[in-house]
Amino acid sequence: MKIAHRTAALLCSFAVAAGASLAGASAHAEEKKGLPEVAVIGTGGTISGVSTNRVSFQDYRSGQLAISKMVDELRPEVNGLAEVTTEQFGNKGSGGYSIADYRKLTASVDSALKKNDAVVVTTGTDTMEEFAYWLDLTVRSDKPVVLTGSMRPWTVIGTDAPANLYNAIKLAASRKTKCYGTVVMLNDEIQAAREVRKSNALRMDTFESGRSGVLGAVDQDNIRLNRAPARVQKCGKAGWRTPFDLDRIVGRVSAKESKPLPKVEIAYSYQDAGGEAVKAFADGGAKGVVTAGTGAGGISPAMSTARTDAVKKGVTFASTTRTGSGAVYDSTGTTGVIGAEDLSPQKARLLLLLSLAATNDEKLIREWFATLGTAQFTTR
Repeated sequence: MKIAHRTAALLCSFAVAAGASLAGASAHAEEKKGLPEVAVIGTGGTISGVSTNRVSFQDYRSGQLAISKMVDELRPEVNGLAEVTTEQFGNKGSGGYSIADYRKLTASVDSALKKNDAVVVTTGTDTMEEFAYWLDLTVRSDKPVVLTGSMRPWTVIGTDAPANLYNAIKLAASRKTKCYGTVVMLNDEIQAAREVRKSNALRMDTFESGRSGVLGAVDQDNIRLNRAPARVQKCGKAGWRTPFDLDRIVGRVSAKESKPLPKVEIAYSYQDAGGEAVKAFADGGAKGVVTAGTGAGGISPAMSTARTDAVKKGVTFASTTRTGSGAVYDSTGTTGVIGAEDLSPQKARLLLLLSLAATNDEKLIREWFATLGTAQFTTR
């Protein structure tokens, strides 16, 4: 009889424990269900680099660690921020990617945003500003897209890599940058894709936004936003999206092959610069050329002559300044030459490339440079 009672008591305790376990699992599932879903897409770069030793801050191989491993190293802390999934898009330095790769990355980001609340993209810092601006112009969803990377590889003492990735996921999960377009998150600072630039080859605080200033900062549990890109004014409206829907403007050669995007190059001006580079670009099939001029966009006499000849061949030019600050305002009196205002040469190139893919109408391209390229808040 005692054995029977003990057995019954034991079975009862198992039932209670099982019930508690199921209740706990259910509560955990409900808790997880309430978290935002964030996809982290890895493309490589220093952030996934492996150093030769723990103090080799500049001697390392980039693009070595899988993004899944990097995110796993942030657990369990990151589990409280979001339901995080990973996708390995690629694993190499940012400078190793082509415009064709950029197109595929846009497709990956758009696809991930259909299933998730936000996306984080990790990449190398060398051309991160171009990655960011490309996605800013081409991603169709208004959900948060956050780019991050690091100036030191994952495996060295004092690396900024894990903190940058964690903060990027935190920012994405907060969904505070909805309708901001693409933003960059490094060194605790949040920066707009249009303005952000790499200002130093080695320092960890390399990214800045010139006189526009940062959007805000992540201070541990606090996400502070002090300003926003002008496009947030169109949040929820059709005008928020750019005209650069790659599936629509590019077209396909066949079922498996997309048409190539127009070739656009950059020519740098300096004292007594020759016109050979501009001529070579025009003869080589470039549809557009961005000039990085002195002061407010000035170019040498030889470059100017070469530009005039290239315009006659149908090449469209965007004029920028090499100074890193200031603007080249548009002069509609100069056929074939569009002022890119305060866009950097490398970002003006991306906008010109996408514009030429969408239209041959110079007037419309000028309008896009004045509105998309230099978006401003309006009172209308």
